[in-house]
Amino acid sequence: MEFSAQKLDEVLESPVVIAVRKVSEKTGIKSYIVGGYVRDFLIQRNTKDIDILVLGSGTDFAEAVADELHGKSYLSVFKNFGTANLKWHDEEIEFVGARKESYQQNSRNPIVTDGTLEDDISRRDFTINALAISLNNSDLGEFVDLYNGIEDLENGILRTPLNPDITFSDDPLRIMRAIRFASQLNFKIEDKTWSAIIKNKDRLSIITHERITDELNKIILSSTPSVGFLLLHKAGILKDIFPEFTALEGVKVIGNIAHKDNFYHTLQVLDGVAKNSDDLWLRWAAILHDIAKPPTQRFTEESGWTFHGHEVVGSRMTAQIFKRMKLPMNEKMKFVQKMVFLHLRPIALTQDVTDSAIRRIIVDAGEDIDKLLTLCRADITSKNEEKVKRYLRRFDEVEEKIKLVTEKDNLRNWKNPITGEIIMDTFNIPPSRLIGDIKDAVKEAIMVGEIQNDYEESYQFMLKFAAEKGLNKAGK
Repeated sequence: MEFSAQKLDEVLESPVVIAVRKVSEKTGIKSYIVGGYVRDFLIQRNTKDIDILVLGSGTDFAEAVADELHGKSYLSVFKNFGTANLKWHDEEIEFVGARKESYQQNSRNPIVTDGTLEDDISRRDFTINALAISLNNSDLGEFVDLYNGIEDLENGILRTPLNPDITFSDDPLRIMRAIRFASQLNFKIEDKTWSAIIKNKDRLSIITHERITDELNKIILSSTPSVGFLLLHKAGILKDIFPEFTALEGVKVIGNIAHKDNFYHTLQVLDGVAKNSDDLWLRWAAILHDIAKPPTQRFTEESGWTFHGHEVVGSRMTAQIFKRMKLPMNEKMKFVQKMVFLHLRPIALTQDVTDSAIRRIIVDAGEDIDKLLTLCRADITSKNEEKVKRYLRRFDEVEEKIKLVTEKDNLRNWKNPITGEIIMDTFNIPPSRLIGDIKDAVKEAIMVGEIQNDYEESYQFMLKFAAEKGLNKAGK
């Protein structure tokens, strides 16, 4: 593999690496850059996290490096694990002593003992991660490549340094990592490695949901996430970790009337969103936007296949899925729920582009209107390219109309000009359902264009509406 000698010099002459080299020279303890940093350096992929392997105590070595940098306050030492983390400006440097590992059948937590450079390299998950760069004066800048990892990088191959069956049995999380790297790097998993994944996939049951979901999120954040999902599906893993997704697969036909395969449609939507947004939660919205189609699927002679209410059911299912998969039950989940609930609305506007319908979606989506439009644009899929082009032209018109109405009516991040407090103070009434009715009436009047989106018109409308309900301003 060709690489820039100048760029390697930049790495070796960086302040942190110079400090590491000085400590190695003073102490006689050999040190190496290892793992993902070396891989990403060779394929020119940006990364700021550096792993330093030392043939001795990683924590003692890290403390000496921190002293060299005069930055000990940035050092975190984890004596129980024999590791240390040094933050230096925008870089994170992890230090660990060389070790070898052995595993028990029902745990992925290894029994760790001191080891050699060869021991440490051989315990790595894949050959492309079993690479090192020497930081020692005797062979400074030389690559350590015991398992032809550089060749595998050149050929886009993922395989394990040692017997893949043992590798995945010992630590089944590596199964998820293999598929994650294949998705991130667009690499092919070597045949023996793939067979071992299939053989050991049930071992994933000893892995916590948090760890599996963490790897799944990294797959979702890859440039073409469908690659990883298709591998998970092919391996039979997806049905175990995400059965609602695999339930989308398949096409039913009645009387020559078929619906689209929502599994592959969803992957297409996910890839479409990924082309335009790095937002993990918008990508989750793409994954879940049609998740309720299986339970809402119906067929009638008049309408054919329908999925009425799948956006409502899907919004409820989102919370259940987030809880089971140990995803955050906070504003992130609420955002995904909102996107799932609203995802049909902008596309429906291609048939009805009235100002009132436009105002409603702007208000309901709020600050997330642009993200909703990104999702909805990706949701326009069909095998008929002309049909897609026609829908996209209409959708362009909807987006332009949304932009114009937002600016004209001052609706960006809209809030009702009339609050509950204003209503209670004006009419001297306690909290009640009537307050909500008045606020809804004001909102509706603004949405249909009966009044302008400003305080004075809204206030006068409130007085009129309340009077019709027999409610007068306090003091009158």
